Amino acid sequence: MMKSICVFCGSSDSVHADYRTAAHTMGRILAERGIRLIYGGGKTGLMGEAANGALSAGGEVIGVIIPSMNTPALAHTGLTRMDVAPDMHGRKARMHELAEGYIALPGGFGTWDELFEAITWAQTGAHEKPVGMLNVKNYYVPLLAAMDHAVSEGFIFSEHRKSVFCESDSEKLLNAMEQYVHPREAVKRWLKED
Repeated sequence: MMKSICVFCGSSDSVHADYRTAAHTMGRILAERGIRLIYGGGKTGLMGEAANGALSAGGEVIGVIIPSMNTPALAHTGLTRMDVAPDMHGRKARMHELAEGYIALPGGFGTWDELFEAITWAQTGAHEKPVGMLNVKNYYVPLLAAMDHAVSEGFIFSEHRKSVFCESDSEKLLNAMEQYVHPREAVKRWLKED
């Protein structure tokens, strides 16, 4: 059972309320399951909602932020702990270090960057942690189609594609991630170790 999950998500406040509600729900459910929330430390958008959801249910929340974002306008001040990393590379490394799994909620470039780094690190064997996507309002349908296209064109092994979980319900996503088995043979094949 995972004890900590890093949630990647958007920080924009100018999004549909359903996205914000889903982020709050995810945070609450993580706390109810006794799973520590690791995230980017912000108080706005889905980031703030996920943190507030976890905190409202008595959960532990660790933020990881960089100095330029550690401001009253952006940083959440009610967290269990806030780690300040020197730069974005250090921030992502620290979140990866603290997490036993990764979930991407809807977001933009930063969210996708973090999601794909987690997927790529699993593909290369740098970690064996589950990676999931919460598909609120079918947000990730175009991205899933792109992944499937990459498989059909030979750029991604099907085992690696299948190891990226995607559900529209937080509970179902977490349940699927709990059953994760890392595709070690595909990693060896990808690295040409066989």
